[in-house]
Amino acid sequence: MNILVCIKQVPDDSVEVTMGADGKPAVEGITPVVNAFDTYALEMATRLKETLDDGSEITALCIGPDSAKNSLKNCLAVGADYAYLVNNESVDETDAMGIAHILKGAVEKLVAEKGKFDLIFTGKEATDVALGHTGIYLAYKLGAAVITDAMDLEVKGDRVTVKHETEEGHRVIEAPLPVVLTVTKPAYDPRYPTIKNKMAARRKPIDELKLGDLVAMDQLTAKIRTVSEYEPPRRAAGVKIKEESEEESAVKAIQMMVDAKVL
Repeated sequence: MNILVCIKQVPDDSVEVTMGADGKPAVEGITPVVNAFDTYALEMATRLKETLDDGSEITALCIGPDSAKNSLKNCLAVGADYAYLVNNESVDETDAMGIAHILKGAVEKLVAEKGKFDLIFTGKEATDVALGHTGIYLAYKLGAAVITDAMDLEVKGDRVTVKHETEEGHRVIEAPLPVVLTVTKPAYDPRYPTIKNKMAARRKPIDELKLGDLVAMDQLTAKIRTVSEYEPPRRAAGVKIKEESEEESAVKAIQMMVDAKVL
């Protein structure tokens, strides 16, 4: 099975981000990492490869600056067999549709070299913008089926069965290959690379695809733009109730809720 995993390098989402003087998130100095949902996608793809045990191969693909090679090296250390970077430092600004244009061109270029992909994985969204559009746009441009919010999957023959997350739980969806999957948090965590795998990943090449060979630059003009961004409202400090007894504390708490017209 030929598998493609699309990743994005983003600022580490475990670090609190504040707004800068320019009204944009101040992310300078925050360590770039692989988008969390993309790490879930890679782990799901790697587990599938191990389960099939049929010589399946995983290719990791990233659109980003030259520094994203470090993220691709991490992918090679936890399951990917090959890695490709499309350097986008010459692009001032684009949107999810523009990214999908680039990915489509990259997929077609890789298919010519490696054969068609049976499964294409993306994270359900990127933690830096959280729009969740790119995987769906890519499927549309490739003319492929798409299943979103995948929690788990099973492949039998030329069909894939996917657990699709819903607000109530999940539903089971089946589709013929090829399929684009956008992956949410599964029931397991991504694996950590071993020292041996890290050393092996350092020796593997990161191949580059030229942006100009994949897409016309006028296709990258953003059709959607962000007008403004805001920090989430900060929670007001809580109130501590310190009466002499639990009963008095309960009475005071209820009276405060009555006064606030919560009750």
